[in-house]
Amino acid sequence: MDSSGRVALPAAFEDADIDNLALLIADMLDRLIAHNDQIPLLPESLTRFHSRTAPGISVLDYLRRIIKFTKVEKTCLLLTLHYVDQMCSRMPLFTLSSLTCHRFIIASIAVCSKGLCDTFCTNSLYARVGGIPVAELNVLEREFLHAIDWRLTCTREVLQEYYVNLVRTDSTGTFYIAGSESISSDSDIESASSRSASPMDIQVRHRPSLGILPSTREASTILIDTATLAPQAPQGPTIEQNMAFAALQHSLGRPPGEGGRTT
Repeated sequence: MDSSGRVALPAAFEDADIDNLALLIADMLDRLIAHNDQIPLLPESLTRFHSRTAPGISVLDYLRRIIKFTKVEKTCLLLTLHYVDQMCSRMPLFTLSSLTCHRFIIASIAVCSKGLCDTFCTNSLYARVGGIPVAELNVLEREFLHAIDWRLTCTREVLQEYYVNLVRTDSTGTFYIAGSESISSDSDIESASSRSASPMDIQVRHRPSLGILPSTREASTILIDTATLAPQAPQGPTIEQNMAFAALQHSLGRPPGEGGRTT
């Protein structure tokens, strides 16, 4: 920490303290959740990742709990952001919200660790740490892998770019990369504006959501070349989604039509 109270981070994400990574990731996800929670929930947007109520644990505390008990690797933490990008691009109606974030995170960590790491935990431990039944985690894993088309990896350079952007857009202004300028250059700004919409730039570049139709909002992705993906075409709600949506509305004490599409 320097005299101004800011914390210098190493240039490479591999050398960063894992708790600092958790702080940066949680900060970005919290801002994404705050934005997406304003979007009305529709029956066709329900997924296995939706819970009936938002968990009582913050995203940061949830990440710290996972780090403490599963010894997750830094690469897997950053890959969670890559998976958010893939999911949002392939499933246009999916949003990472207070109802989906925690289940998404634990499924991401479990799948990534087992697919890419030499050592990993059992599903019973991941489920216990994540606060969900083992059977539910098993279902989430299958849903997760299908949604990202089994594409578990990306290049080290992409992960490094996630890391740099997390530091650059941290809302607290606590962190900076040692040896880098604290103020973005003109070329950095031009480069950022050429990318697809990113929640890390949400305060500056994201079109405000009017809460009318999901199709009127830009993709809530972080950092991705959407041209490399094949998005799924939006479809109407299934019977299962309609039933789950009705149960969710009932648990919230709302009339059946409230919060969904109106005619």
